[in-house]
Formats: sequence, C-alpha cells, structure tokens
Amino acid sequence: MLNYQRYKAAPVLSFPERTWPDRTIEHAPVWCSVDLRDGNQALVTPMNVEEKIEFFLMLVKLGFKEIEVGFPAASQVEYDFVRQLVTRRLIPDDVYIQVITQCREEQIRKTFDAITGIDKVIFNIYNSISTLQRDVVFHKDQGAVKHIALRAARQVQALRWEEEFPGEFVFEYTAESFTGADMKFALDVCESVKEIWQPSEHNRMIINLPATVEQHTPNVYADMVEWMHTHLSDRDKFTLSIHPHNDRGTGVAATELALLAGAERVEGTLFGNGERTGNADILTTAYNMFAQGINPGLDLENEPEIQEVYERCTKMPVPDRYPYAGKLVFTAFSGSHQDAINKGIHMMQKENKETWEVPYLPIDPADIGRTYEPIVRINSQSGKGGVAFVLESFYGYRLPKAMHREFADIIQRISETRGEIQPAEVYEAFVENYIEAKEPIRFDSIGIIDTAFDHGERQTLVDLSFLDHGKTVKTRGLGTGPLDAAQLALEEELHVQMRIMDYSEHSLTSGSSADAVAYVQLLDQESGRIAFGVGRSSNTMKASIRGLFSAVNRLYFLGKQEKKEVKGASDGKTL
Repeated sequence: MLNYQRYKAAPVLSFPERTWPDRTIEHAPVWCSVDLRDGNQALVTPMNVEEKIEFFLMLVKLGFKEIEVGFPAASQVEYDFVRQLVTRRLIPDDVYIQVITQCREEQIRKTFDAITGIDKVIFNIYNSISTLQRDVVFHKDQGAVKHIALRAARQVQALRWEEEFPGEFVFEYTAESFTGADMKFALDVCESVKEIWQPSEHNRMIINLPATVEQHTPNVYADMVEWMHTHLSDRDKFTLSIHPHNDRGTGVAATELALLAGAERVEGTLFGNGERTGNADILTTAYNMFAQGINPGLDLENEPEIQEVYERCTKMPVPDRYPYAGKLVFTAFSGSHQDAINKGIHMMQKENKETWEVPYLPIDPADIGRTYEPIVRINSQSGKGGVAFVLESFYGYRLPKAMHREFADIIQRISETRGEIQPAEVYEAFVENYIEAKEPIRFDSIGIIDTAFDHGERQTLVDLSFLDHGKTVKTRGLGTGPLDAAQLALEEELHVQMRIMDYSEHSLTSGSSADAVAYVQLLDQESGRIAFGVGRSSNTMKASIRGLFSAVNRLYFLGKQEKKEVKGASDGKTL
C-alpha cells in the first residue's frame, strides 16, 4: 500500500475575492518560447549550435516575437549560440531575444557581453523565493533572499546605462519557485524590484510568476496569480507573466486558468518539453484556443512540420496520444465513434456548414496539416459506420446503409485474426467478396433485343449469356427493364426464386470516362438468405447486371457456409 502518510498537502491560498471563474479567454497572450533554454537543458543530449539555430528559425517562422535563446553565462555553448545569432544576422527586427541569468554579478556581466549587437532584448534575472529552498538550500531569511534580488536589479539597471545599450531593453524579474513562497513575501520582492527599475506605461517591465514545481491544483495557481494581479501596484506599468511546469500533469490547465486570473504572457515550450514532467505546452494551449474560435496568434497550420523539426532536433518523440499532435489523436477505433464521425462529416458537407461540428473531432485535422487518412482505423472493435467511411473516403464507394452491417461482419472476421487492418486491406476484402464474386455463376454478356410498352408498362427483352459452373448458358428474359429481365432469366435457368430488395447506383469517378457502381440486394425466397452484390462498369446497365450476378454468387457462398456450420442442412435447391 502506498505510504501516503509521508506527504502533506501544500498550503492553499485563501482568496475568496477571486473573479477568474467567471471569465473566459478571449484572446491569445504574449507567447515566449523557452525551448532553447528551459527545454534544451532538459534533453538527454542537448542541441548543438546548428540544431539550436534550426529550432530558432522554426520558432521565428511560427510567429514567436519573444524567444528565450539561452543562459549565456552558464556554458560556452550557450554563449556561442547567442553570438552566432548576432554575427549571422538571424534575428528579425520584430523579435525580442530573451536571455536569463541568476542574480550573480559575474553572470550578469557575461550576459551583457553576449547580447552586444542585439536590437531588442528581454533581460531576465531570477532567484528562488521558495520557503522550502530558503530553509533547506540557502539557509537565509526573507531579508537576505530579497537582498539578492535587489542587488541584481540594481546591477542590471546600472549596466544597461553604462553599456549604453542602443536597442530596446526590457527588464524581467522571475520570482523563482513562486508557488512555494509566502504570497506577501512574493509581493514585497516584486514590488521592490519594480521600484528599482521604475517601469512606465511606455516602457513596461515583466514580472514572471513561475510554477517552478507544480504543487497545487490549477485553481490554486490561478488564485495566486490573481492575488498578485490585484495586489501589485502600478498595474499598467508591467506585464504579468507565467511560467508553469507540469509536475502534476496539469500544466496546460494551470496556464489557462492563470490567463483567466490576469496573466498576459506565457513562457512555455513546444510539446511541453522541460525538466521532470515538462513545461506548459504552448502548442496544446494555442490549439485549445483555436478550437474555441480564438486566433492563437501563432502560425500553426502545419503541425507535422513542427513535429518533424522538434523530434529531429531534440531526439524526443511525441507520444501517439499527445493532444493534437499524436498520430492516434484523430483516430477512432470504436464503431460508434466511427459512425458518429462519418455522419458528422456528411452533415457538414450536406449543409455546407462554415462552423466545424463533428462528433469526437474538436477540430478539423486538415486545419493543422493533418490528413483524414488516420481518422478511422479498423480493428475487431470497429463498427459498420467506420468500415463504410473508409470505403467512401479512400475509394469512393458509397455503400447503401443496409449493406454496412453485412460488409462490416466480413471485416470483423478478418480483423479478429489479423488485428488492425489498413484501408487498403479493407478495400481488398471488398473487391474480393463483392466485385470479384464471379463464381460459380459468371456473367458474360447482355444485349437488349427489343423494348415495347404493354398496357402502359415498358417491357424489355434481353439476350443473356453466362457460365454456370463453367458451362455456357444462353437464355432470354423479359422484364420491366434490363435488370428485371436478367433476374427473371436467371430464376428460370437456375430453378430458384429470388427478389431484388434494394438497388442503388452512383458514379465512382468524375469525367466522361466515369465508372458506375451498382449495389443489388437480393433475397433467396426459399432459404430467406439476403445478400448484396456489387458491380462496376463504364456502362451503367452492365454495372447493374454485374451487381446482380455478384449478389447471386454471394447467396451461393452464404449457402455453402451454412451447410458447413449446420449438420443435416437441407439439400434442397437453393442458392
């Protein structure tokens, strides 16, 4: 049994004045990618300079205007990468480069060296204000921890003017481990740093409140953010930023609730890569907004391309069930789900809807560069709707509704043996069991001899040629049309009674050479067996006749199956 008594709940802020539960997200925040620092330091094999440059260029392409590129004072690779961005002139004019450093004098100086030549900089200093870390790691009281932040803030301010930094310079203070701190102390430190930097409405600073370790349910983080949002002074002079991690698996939820609580800016990573269980996933958060009709503010139309660069540069795979990106997230194995998706897409097409509304698909996969190919996967749990959807989506065959169950039963028997089967295998089974159902009664030819009207009803006389167990049979039939005439001729020659229960046809392809497909449902009136047949031809009449013969052979096949399964079955003359 889990020894749960070793643990205790983290302290919860009591903030009954909260207003965030009544709000909705109406627009995207400022996004800041920290993939190249926070994400990179969490990799088993960190990216080299060229990989970081490729990743950086992808972030620019996606529309990020704030990108944390590294911790230049932490290692030579980090420093060299920042300098490569400058010397190779890879930084667009409208992109702010964020650098991060601890509140240490020598690190701050080296960070200033690294940003020489950059036009737009966000200079982020951080120190931990967590109660636990003060007691266990630093052995310092609140005053000493606050002094670390203020000393660094003064140094950054002084160097900013001493170096006469020519471009735009944004101060950022990160209250590291904010969720583990006393709120009044967090407020005091942030206010004191702000007092030193003296931001204005036109030159705002950033106050960043990270959930460095996710300790609470997302609503508690939102309470903490709103408490700071309402208690910090000069609210119009700073941007309130968040930096959630994902230790409890709720990083995206915490991000969304914190945005409701007053946060304006999000630091996160693509696919949530980061230390331990990761950072807040910017892609998922942005796609969530997109699914609610909100412009996410990033160019995310080609998710597979983003994923390809990410996986190659980080050597980290995206899990199959990952939101929006996993290869199985737009896949339905359940028969009822497949049927609902099929009906939803048909309704969208029929009504020409502009707003996406399809069961089980919160967004149109095509909108983010995914294809419809993997939406419906077929296994032993799949239903008739999914099987029919595959045939129509991939191959253009619109099976009559009454035929769905019959063909689904065939596919289920196959999948029970093989497991999951691919669309090509579904089509192969369809062709084998229906279009190529040509034995033992094989259609040869049909010709119309005469058409006349008898008492107002059209009568058609046809010449029909076919093979019965390899023996050629030539006969004539008279009916209300070629299909009826052929059916009556077959009844007479085979000494059976059968009735067409359903008939439909459609064009399979477009253009003058379009093939017609005919579906014929046939009843053997003696045995009571019912089966569909399918015919295909560039000639509509021949397609219907082939469908009839296909159905006759399907009935014959079903009769043989029953005789194998039931001992003592009747030897009567049935198909």
